[in-house]
Amino acid sequence: MTTESLKKILIVDDEPDIRNFLSACIEDAGFLVDTARDGIEALEKVADDPPDLITLDLVMPRLSGVRVIRELQKNGQWKKIPVIVITAHASDELGIDEVKALSAFTANMRPRYTIEKPVTQEKIVRAICDVLEITENRAQETKMTSEKDVILEMINKADPDTLKQILAVLNGGK
Repeated sequence: MTTESLKKILIVDDEPDIRNFLSACIEDAGFLVDTARDGIEALEKVADDPPDLITLDLVMPRLSGVRVIRELQKNGQWKKIPVIVITAHASDELGIDEVKALSAFTANMRPRYTIEKPVTQEKIVRAICDVLEITENRAQETKMTSEKDVILEMINKADPDTLKQILAVLNGGK
């Protein structure tokens, strides 16, 4: 299996700490990760290389999560991309209008998740696997297989004399 078989997740959040945390969690589970700091950057990345799934903050500068979803829905290919909303504002004044707007036009969309911050690795990985209809073990196996492929490719390209020296060292100088 090659790296092309890994599912790509686009993480969209204006908070660098959240982006970094989610990236680490999702990469550790065996997915490829790309990030965007706001809705405008997210749409640019979707246009360049559509991900298999998007995790999306609702309340962001420049372009909110709801507006990103509206833009995704306008494009025949993009509207097929599943979205998991991750927000700290699902029940406060700052985000309640965004959540209502989201609910109003996503009623007929594929199953989506809304996860309230703080999010755990278990919650986000479970949601991604559920939406993409894969098991958590399968995602990890795909990552391990891809890593093995990279290592084998490096070994095949390596200088044979260097490999002999490495083997000699590993075998205790024999």
